[in-house]
Amino acid sequence: MSADKKHFMSPTAFKQWRKSLNYSQKDAADALGLKRRAIQYYEKGERDGEPVEIPKAVRLACYALAEGCHDYSGPAESPKEKD
Repeated sequence: MSADKKHFMSPTAFKQWRKSLNYSQKDAADALGLKRRAIQYYEKGERDGEPVEIPKAVRLACYALAEGCHDYSGPAESPKEKD
């Protein structure tokens, strides 16, 4: 099994993630910055008969949303040190 495949999120796992947050497909699309159709492809696992993999960025966004992080503006700036 390749390194990429061991971190694969299945269509079933993606749908379980969405339902665990009580998101409709539209809610999930809005939260992830995607179109509702992309959510449908991810849950089905295919598009036009071809397999569809959930991209790493989407998997990480799913994790962040599940942990309550709805936006991120970068690391906090530390105060400048005085010379």
